[in-house]
Amino acid sequence: MTPVTVVGAGLAGSEAAWQLAIRGIPVRLTEMKPKKMTPAHVSPWFAELVCSNSLRSDELTNAVGLLKEELRRLGSLIMLCADEHRVAAGGALAVDRVGFARAVTDRLRAHPLVEVVEEEVTDFPDGEVIIATGPLTSDAFADTILRRTGSEGMHFYDAVAPIVSLESVDMTSAFRASRYDKGTADYINCPMNAEEYEAFWRELISAREAEVHGFDDAGVSRAACPWRSWPGAASTLCASAPSSPWDCAIRVAEKSRTRWYSSGRTTPRAPFTTWWAFRRIWPLGNRSVSFP
Repeated sequence: MTPVTVVGAGLAGSEAAWQLAIRGIPVRLTEMKPKKMTPAHVSPWFAELVCSNSLRSDELTNAVGLLKEELRRLGSLIMLCADEHRVAAGGALAVDRVGFARAVTDRLRAHPLVEVVEEEVTDFPDGEVIIATGPLTSDAFADTILRRTGSEGMHFYDAVAPIVSLESVDMTSAFRASRYDKGTADYINCPMNAEEYEAFWRELISAREAEVHGFDDAGVSRAACPWRSWPGAASTLCASAPSSPWDCAIRVAEKSRTRWYSSGRTTPRAPFTTWWAFRRIWPLGNRSVSFP
């Protein structure tokens, strides 16, 4: 049987190669790492996670959780390795990114029907092919895709997730809780009053910025951009969490009560008017909910 060529050994390419192999179809899996690395990748492993280590919700009550269970029942390699290297994250499925990537790599390399070829692909291979090179496609192959599809350009939007070390958090005031009050208490919450929040925002806005990779540019999505990339950013933008409707929510302690403030989802009760300032910048309609 003629092998199917899979170009790219990221999450999609690794899963595609595995699904073909377990069905008795030989696979030629091509991956340019480690001979040629991207500005974001740091290891030779397949399915390397270069942003968040969370694969989002694992609960059957929503679409992404249901999809994961369907993948498990179909013999998904990604789900098998994710479950083996799961780390605490409440109702979400988060993984030890190093252990996860190594497990995916080891299983694919060990499968008798998978031939791994470490080389950069610059043109479409002959025969049956699956292209799974993702947003970090090499420049040469990206040009080939543009030429073959007649497109003028491609763009990929992703969030920028800061990493905060546990050692830097004052746990005498911070507390652990579940996310959305679901699952176990695996998330650290830092309550702030108005004065503390303003100090946090000033430090954030003046902090040293991370180095911009060569594939990054100024064309960022407003739903996934750093706060400081917004023209004339104000402290109310940070409080309203423009980066994500819920993920960047800030808990503001108000005497004996604590409320969520994010993207206009709650009625403002804090000393600063996050909802109204954000609404003037990005109208969201009348979607405010008060939490007791």
